[in-house]
Amino acid sequence: MNATARGTGRQYWVALRALLIFTVVLGVAYPLAVTGIGRLALPHQADGSTVSSQGAVVGSSLIGQSFTDAKGNALPQWFQSRPSAAGDGYDGGASSGSNLGPNNPDLLTAIQQRKAALEKVDGATAGSIPPDALTASGSGLDPHISPAYALLQVDAVARARGIGADRVRALVEQHVQQRDLGYLGEPTVNVLELNIALAAMGPDGNR
Repeated sequence: MNATARGTGRQYWVALRALLIFTVVLGVAYPLAVTGIGRLALPHQADGSTVSSQGAVVGSSLIGQSFTDAKGNALPQWFQSRPSAAGDGYDGGASSGSNLGPNNPDLLTAIQQRKAALEKVDGATAGSIPPDALTASGSGLDPHISPAYALLQVDAVARARGIGADRVRALVEQHVQQRDLGYLGEPTVNVLELNIALAAMGPDGNR
């Protein structure tokens, strides 16, 4: 074997060793270390920020979900989430917005249909409907709605459950999450957490 062949062989062996070392360090050891630190320091977040009800995991506080029947109709006894364009709705494997421009006829039709439904079910007027009630978020997975949208649904939810509207409104106000650090973002309401609290209320509004 001449010197050139030996040199080439050494280069291949060095490259192979580097591949194996970096595979073990970056592909195995590093992910395990980060996962272990995360589970020790922030176990709730490391496990997906899951939300439980009556001892069972019912979702994540980071991913929205629909509260509709098998035909996709809104269930009036629950607060409704923001519209979603991710797959069939809140599909974590197909996160996206609608990608429709503001003048797209399909988007305008969808907005008009949502507006008509809110006016019929919630008794809303066009000027009182917040944008997040009519349009999907960029990810399609947003678990939050604005306090304005949550309060818009109070009367309909109260009627469906036979609970005083003032008690339902107070429950919404208790679940308003203020701006991060007092100035980042906007106040929001996590719909899943609100509905879990709603389910715990008796017919007269008592817990």
